[in-house]
Amino acid sequence: MSDSPRGSRFKGSGKIGLGLILFGLFALIVGAFVVYTHFRIYVPPKHIAVLTRKTGAELNNTQEIAPDETYKGLQREIMMEGRYFRDPYNWGWAVYPQIEIPDGKMGVRIRLYGDDLPYGKFAATKENEKGVVEDVLRPGRYPINAILVDRSNGGRGRIMTPRAKNDYVEIVELHDPITIPAGFKGVVTNLFGDLPENSNTLMVAENERGVRDIALDPETYYMNPYLYRIEAIDCRSQRFDLATNGDMGFPSKDGFWVSLDGIIEFRVKPEKAAEVYVLYNELLNDQGGPGQAHYIDQEIIRKVIMPNARSFCRLRGSDSSGRDFIGGETRSAFQKDFENSIRETCDKQGIEIIQALITNIKPPQAIAEPVREREVARQKLKQYQQEKLQQEQEALLAKEKALILQRQQLVEAQREVIKLTTEARKRQDVSLEEANRDKEVAEQQLAAAKDMAAAIMAEKSAEAAVVAFENEADAAGWKTAVEALGNDGQAFARYVLYQKLAPGYKTLMTNTADSPLMDVFKNMSNGGEEK
Repeated sequence: MSDSPRGSRFKGSGKIGLGLILFGLFALIVGAFVVYTHFRIYVPPKHIAVLTRKTGAELNNTQEIAPDETYKGLQREIMMEGRYFRDPYNWGWAVYPQIEIPDGKMGVRIRLYGDDLPYGKFAATKENEKGVVEDVLRPGRYPINAILVDRSNGGRGRIMTPRAKNDYVEIVELHDPITIPAGFKGVVTNLFGDLPENSNTLMVAENERGVRDIALDPETYYMNPYLYRIEAIDCRSQRFDLATNGDMGFPSKDGFWVSLDGIIEFRVKPEKAAEVYVLYNELLNDQGGPGQAHYIDQEIIRKVIMPNARSFCRLRGSDSSGRDFIGGETRSAFQKDFENSIRETCDKQGIEIIQALITNIKPPQAIAEPVREREVARQKLKQYQQEKLQQEQEALLAKEKALILQRQQLVEAQREVIKLTTEARKRQDVSLEEANRDKEVAEQQLAAAKDMAAAIMAEKSAEAAVVAFENEADAAGWKTAVEALGNDGQAFARYVLYQKLAPGYKTLMTNTADSPLMDVFKNMSNGGEEK
């Protein structure tokens, strides 16, 4: 069956189908490769892709770029980092690095497309206007279709991102930011804006053309140099010599020429920096360019300080004779009035006088020597008088010191007397207090002794009474016993004796002839016989 015509036909169609499938796969792979290699737009990091439409509506003479994708030409929109696909027949593209503003620089944008600016206006303040853009770019990276031109440090416009064709819509210029150093003030001149309402004024408002009335503090400012001009005005202390640029002098009252020299220290008042800049700045001071430090001290010296100094010296000096300036009093008064006058007049013009000192006054030599000798003699006389007065004052001072020392010693002696008297009174008070205390104790002891003596007397009296009572009782008993024995006392005595002796004798053996004991009884016996 496999050899039949029908089987052969099926076998041939199967080969054709397989071939078609393989061709389709090959075509698909080739197409995918072509699309990936020719239609793909790869934008790497830190880059952008610029599109150009090859087909579409034509631009008119007033249009620089295509307003949208339906127009032929350079497109405004750009592609950011990533992968995109475009038809190479209708589209063209190019990949460029993004605009990068380095540190310490700023970028000024110049838009090359949009509506023309109205009359009298040269800065683009709207998105649809061409020209210089008011806002500046600070250090960083920006996805802008532009070329970078270096105009910093006085550069002449070196292109830092060259391109093979003009497919950019903006120009970014590198400029140095304006730095106001310490001790300076920044005077801002508006190069654009409305014309001032009062054309005769020196200072203008913030939105008007001209010099602003408020100066900037020391800092770094990123301001468009095409729209603003900032001048750094030195407000630090300056010093100069009056006789540096020529002879400084005046004619005296008697016709002599008096020369002088001095030092004046001044500075521009910071709050008046803009006004001083407008009034006294010259074109010579602008040669450094915008943002450079302006040293207008020479203009201030030439236009403000020196005219005022000469005016005062000639008016004030003509009131005194030449010899008056040799003496110290006239010179001191002249110096004081000079400083006050210069400070007052310059202050009204925005200049602060820190110090105005006249260091030397040179009177005419024709009168200088005799006047100087007379002045020296007068000064010596004053010196001697002063020395005499000083000696008198020293003697008076020594006397006062001796009196003070004497008063101090007297005060010390009085203080010692008071101290000793106070201590003696304290000891006296203490002794008196102790004596009073001892007296009270003695009185209490005396009272106690009296009470004790009274108690003893009472006790002894009671004992004596008892003894007396006992004796009376004994006497009464004896009397009764004697009465019982017939009032015979000897009988009662023998009775008592026998009563006392009898218990002590149990056996008695004695010689009655010469016994001492028997003498007792013998005496009693004799007494009884005699009785």
